[in-house]
Amino acid sequence: MRATQSTTPLLKTRRLLLRPLELADASQIQLVFPQWEIVRYLSNRVPWPYPCDGALAFIRDDALAAAARGEAWNWTLRLKSNPAHIIGGIELRKNERDNRGFWLDPEFHRQGYMTEAAASVTEFWFDVLQFSVLRTSKAVANVASCRISEEQGMRIIGRVEREYISGRQPAEIWEITASEWRARQLAKRDPAM
Repeated sequence: MRATQSTTPLLKTRRLLLRPLELADASQIQLVFPQWEIVRYLSNRVPWPYPCDGALAFIRDDALAAAARGEAWNWTLRLKSNPAHIIGGIELRKNERDNRGFWLDPEFHRQGYMTEAAASVTEFWFDVLQFSVLRTSKAVANVASCRISEEQGMRIIGRVEREYISGRQPAEIWEITASEWRARQLAKRDPAM
């Protein structure tokens, strides 16, 4: 299925299924998402303490509405070996300074899952949606998230202060262009380049 500005396709990586977010995911996300290790570096726009209907409200009122307008694409992350279980989420959105965000259940940290998911949605951003640049901002203290951007070839283009659930902190804005992304992908396929 060819994705358009208003559809979110199923994506697959070596170990993951990235399924389009739907209302039926709310109850499972509600059980996993409200953990300090997940939320502390998220924007303070995320309500905290997380309300008992937080996942439902986000999916219904924000994510699906933005998807219908062609402004955002949201996926749940699931292991291919256990596709019924949500382990995280990843989002792409039209925004001048912040196009990608993600979260992962701490039980699945340090296994490369988010690196896989981020590569898949970045490819979608550039190759299907045809955007020319991808930017993401993150707290400097969120070392694991910064490492994913660095591994993807992104570079820091700015430093700002941002409000996070854990308080005001220094943040970095990371960027990669479509041509830079494609050159890196080509070099991975043909190391002689």
